[in-house]
Amino acid sequence: RLSRPAPGEGKIVKRSHAMPFGAAIEADGRVRFRLWAPAAKTVDVALTVDGRRRTLPMAAAGDGWFDLHSDACRPGDKYVYLIDGKDAVPDPASRFQPEDVHGPSEIVDPDAFDWPDDDWRGRPWEEAVIYELHVGSFTPEGSYAGAMAKLDHLAALGVTAIELMPLAESPGGHNWGYDGVEIFAPEERYGRPEDLKALIAAAHARGLMVLLDVVYNHFGPEGNYLHRYAPQFFNERHHTPWGAAINFDAPGSRTVRDFYIHNALYWLNEYHFDGLRFDAVHTIADDGQPHFLDELAARIAAACAGRQVHLVLENDDNNPHYLERDGEGRPRTYTAQWNDDVHHALHAAIAGETKGYYADYADDPVGHLGRALTQGFAYQGESSAHRGGRERGRPSGHLPPTAFVSFLQNHDQVGNRAFGDRITGHVPAAAVCAAAAIILLAPSPPMLFMGEEWGAKEPFPFFCDFEPGLADSVREGRRREFARFPEFADPAARARIPDPVALSTFASAALDWGGHDISPHGDWLAFYRGLIDLRRREIVPRLRDLTGNESHYRTNGEGALFAEWRLADGAKLNLIAGLIEKPLTINPVGPPGRLIFSTAPDEARRTMLRTLPAWFVAWYLDGGKERA
Repeated sequence: RLSRPAPGEGKIVKRSHAMPFGAAIEADGRVRFRLWAPAAKTVDVALTVDGRRRTLPMAAAGDGWFDLHSDACRPGDKYVYLIDGKDAVPDPASRFQPEDVHGPSEIVDPDAFDWPDDDWRGRPWEEAVIYELHVGSFTPEGSYAGAMAKLDHLAALGVTAIELMPLAESPGGHNWGYDGVEIFAPEERYGRPEDLKALIAAAHARGLMVLLDVVYNHFGPEGNYLHRYAPQFFNERHHTPWGAAINFDAPGSRTVRDFYIHNALYWLNEYHFDGLRFDAVHTIADDGQPHFLDELAARIAAACAGRQVHLVLENDDNNPHYLERDGEGRPRTYTAQWNDDVHHALHAAIAGETKGYYADYADDPVGHLGRALTQGFAYQGESSAHRGGRERGRPSGHLPPTAFVSFLQNHDQVGNRAFGDRITGHVPAAAVCAAAAIILLAPSPPMLFMGEEWGAKEPFPFFCDFEPGLADSVREGRRREFARFPEFADPAARARIPDPVALSTFASAALDWGGHDISPHGDWLAFYRGLIDLRRREIVPRLRDLTGNESHYRTNGEGALFAEWRLADGAKLNLIAGLIEKPLTINPVGPPGRLIFSTAPDEARRTMLRTLPAWFVAWYLDGGKERA
């Protein structure tokens, strides 16, 4: 029996996270301002109250801190910090930026919002079916309210969690979210903080978890003023693709660590998110002890006891250290990791992808897929040609499948393509169906990308909005990135790549909901709903307390994959797949259990399987009772 909570109305509660910096409402009604500015001689708060500007000096409090307690302002008033009497900067811990990253910050009272979900404690991770979305392009409105209006669709689809791409305030009118510079301020172009809270509360009322993608490896290139008054926030000794690394291990790093730890706790507690997805943690440079990621996980665990809070990594290093389980099978630090290996191997198999990072999988895509599905990572210490021969990964077969999130599409894997085209635009529908059936019924938690469930045709190209000089650099950099591919060797071909800073590029990504439930889109929708419902009935109840070292795979070297997992109730889940565009002759094999799904049911039920139809997938359960 699943532990999905019945939607209900808990008592009204208030939620706020106490931060040692920024603007906070005190018990006596005054506002406390606190800023770390070790490179500043003086700091003032410039307030705008009832249209009038007033400047108040902050007191130096030692170790680079400046403080002020004031009764001259209230929630809704705007403010900036004046550094050395001249440079006006927003609060790096601003709770809201109503006029974008260069404008003033707004004083926000978190207790002004009434939370109706006091009875919500989250959902177990094994129930996770994740739906990733970008708030700005998920609906025509491009807002928190627009997303809230689609929650009934997501609940009916059967997903159990929505994952929001980053919401930290970033410059301009449109952005993926990974260029955020005000990491405590939810993106103003989507609505106010209370609109985001209303979306989360409404999701909880429908039994949906809400996860947030956060970026702790860099700040965006525009609107970051920290270099002016807190250069210790960065460490020139470590360099990343974005320049000097965030300082997690040099002098001043204690404050920097606390800044990010409080950011995580702020989203989890003040906004009641059910988990966080941490972007590209392999680019977080830290030679200190404990490593920032270990300290972060420990602080979250202590602060969120009694709740189901899930921490998910993106980590190109394939390092299983952060995914280890304790003696009772519970995550020691992080719950799971996005498994790019599954995606890359699947695409190499069904789309014939061989360029870029797909080159590492082109030699044996089905074999790589089998290893990733059953053993976690496909690369567990082997040499990666795409990475210049560097060894990648460590053994991961001892981890349970629930430590890995699988997907056929996500924002990166669609958006990293030159035109942001979805897989349904360049791969036969039968092949996509086969791949989706593998992703949605394998034990690992699956993730969908918005619109995938109805075969949306809208692309998801890379888009951003920067000031003119930076915009030119981004535009040319994007085209240079694809110059190494033969099809873009000609400058005229590169010129056809969508301009990432053009409004039309962003507009092209907005999902068209008209006819999403009418054929042919309705056929895709029914297919996805059926698979997710089958997962809920037959797979999820057998995943709790699942362990590792209980699965294996084999291939025939021609496109056939045979995989087996022993599930927590002792049943065996078996997969037989033929990932090739023509019938495939195999050594005769009997159906390994009760058939629960197949792309070709009649063939899958034969006493002996000798030929697999094109793009064939069949799932069987051996030893498990059929679930209603």
